[in-house]
Amino acid sequence: MPSKTIPWSWRELVSILVLVLIVVPFFIEFLLANFLLNLFQNDLYSGTLVGFIMSIMFMLAIYFITLRPKGLKWNEVGLNRFPGSYGKNIIGWTILLIVVSILMIIVMDIMGVGVENSKTESVQSQLTPINFVIGFVSAAIISPIYEEILYRGFLYRWFRSKWGLKAGLFLSSFIFMIVHIPNYNVLPVTFVSGLLFAWTYEKTKSVLPGMIIHGTFNAIAIILTSLG
Repeated sequence: MPSKTIPWSWRELVSILVLVLIVVPFFIEFLLANFLLNLFQNDLYSGTLVGFIMSIMFMLAIYFITLRPKGLKWNEVGLNRFPGSYGKNIIGWTILLIVVSILMIIVMDIMGVGVENSKTESVQSQLTPINFVIGFVSAAIISPIYEEILYRGFLYRWFRSKWGLKAGLFLSSFIFMIVHIPNYNVLPVTFVSGLLFAWTYEKTKSVLPGMIIHGTFNAIAIILTSLG
């Protein structure tokens, strides 16, 4: 289990935030994404490859910035077992997130805010079995793993230790939300889901429940998108 006080200083936090908010958005999500789009002429393929590269970069950053220099193991960023009795909570939180997301989408639709984005349009317009598998693996497996470790296992824990529960929940969820720009229509759902994932980490000291909920939610979204 992770220690009660964080083993990291401001240096580790700033290094991770520079990577998350500056380096990756500009060099990977902008420059590299445009290059790959011109290369493949396919939004889904280029976007999936960009996401895969991002996941590798973030996992390497967590290891080489927060773990290896201090001789820490992956359990320090939440890769811990959780009580089996928490399984019913995972089911409940998943259902709640789905219901809340549907309600938020309905409200946004009434307000005239579209619920489509480039990713969903890409999946729908280029729907083939292989494209569905690519989108599913990216959204339901790869993204939940590295995002939960990064945003909950490190960022939430850092903010929680420094400034308390409310600050940890809000700041980690806010950062999780803004990195999903320019998909503005999903930002409210992203923020709420960030709060829920952080809360499951708070209660279990494990990122695994968040990964399960996150992956299930994204899987359902991909399936519904392909059917739409």
